[in-house]
Amino acid sequence: MPQLPPDYPGRFELADEVHARPPEPLELPSRATYVAVMVDPTDRDSERAHIVRLFEAFAVVPPDAGLTQFSAQLGPLRIKWERHGEFSGYVFLLDGLSPTPFTEPATTRLPAGWLEAIPGQTIVAAHAKLVAGAQEVPDPQALADHFGGNIVVGSSIGEGAGYAFTDFKIHADGCARFLLMDRGLTPRQAGRMLQRLLEIEAYRMLALLALPMAREQLPRIVQIERSLETLTGEIAREGADEERLLQELTRTAAEIEHELTATQYRFGATRAYAELVRTRIAELREVRIAGTQTIEEFMARRFTPAVATCNTVSQRLHELADRVAQASGLLATRVGIAREKQNQALLASMNRRAQLQLRLQKAVEGLSMAAIVYYAAGLVGYVVKGGKAAGLPLDPELIVGLSIPLLAGVAYLVLRRARRHLATSERNS
Repeated sequence: MPQLPPDYPGRFELADEVHARPPEPLELPSRATYVAVMVDPTDRDSERAHIVRLFEAFAVVPPDAGLTQFSAQLGPLRIKWERHGEFSGYVFLLDGLSPTPFTEPATTRLPAGWLEAIPGQTIVAAHAKLVAGAQEVPDPQALADHFGGNIVVGSSIGEGAGYAFTDFKIHADGCARFLLMDRGLTPRQAGRMLQRLLEIEAYRMLALLALPMAREQLPRIVQIERSLETLTGEIAREGADEERLLQELTRTAAEIEHELTATQYRFGATRAYAELVRTRIAELREVRIAGTQTIEEFMARRFTPAVATCNTVSQRLHELADRVAQASGLLATRVGIAREKQNQALLASMNRRAQLQLRLQKAVEGLSMAAIVYYAAGLVGYVVKGGKAAGLPLDPELIVGLSIPLLAGVAYLVLRRARRHLATSERNS
């Protein structure tokens, strides 16, 4: 045997996934009860302990902890348990039939009080029975007796290997009913067909969990759409209170985001479960029975519109979020343009002030140069007068007058040099 490289983590678990939840083979005749309960993650330990008590009551070794599925024989009763993401499913199988249809289900063999004490809340409960079927189509009156006179839907399944019937109603005992008639089904095939029927019922109910939520959301969505229409109209109008509009849009966006957060998991689950329902119906390989609605037709008329309602509400919430984002973008653009205009006006004002300051600075420089020349000429006058007083032949008025142009030129050169030095410093900085 060749040596392989080290196994990738989880390789065997991934390989076994396609073999998960295999159907239980069914022998003629037999009956089954299916119960699906919504289980909170915090109740998983209680669920495990409850299952252990059942096995102890039948003196059977309980399954290993950590399993997500198992099947076991408990005396005459066979149990199959599966843990799903948000619910757990129990299937109880018993050979033989009750004297009258659906009067003594498989759960009658459970310890008293055990079934009702399962942790969680029941979302699906159904009884089913497998009986031998004749080659001809079942008598409508006999079918009505099984389903309390309700309208029955069903078809030939497995390309003619059997019949499946139900009314998709919850009867007085709190359970739906399924009748599976064998016309050549193998035990494994019968188990697969029963599993598909039960999964159709379970996934149908789980998909519809979002329907009350969708119906509750519809009036609020209409209200938000009208409010958004008003807000966008105000955005288009000149002179609107932009700050108030931005606050209203922010509040609307937060409200829509809250609704999306609260509903999208359930709406996403609806899409997934609805796809499973369609897949399981296709796997039945139905053939129409004259005068009887098939399961696929029944779902197309009743179930598909409900799922479409959920999908529509989900889509409208996402579209509202996009529209609010677009309106916020338009308002932000408008506010940005207004601010840009304000900034341009401010820059123009600052430019005018800078020009005025430059003119004032030049005027001040001129006055400063005149003052410098005046005081410098005064100093020259004092020096000359001092020399004349010392006996030197000097004319103070003449010398001061002649020194003024020279002093003005020197002052101009000094100021010019100072301006150049400041300009060089600014460029270097």
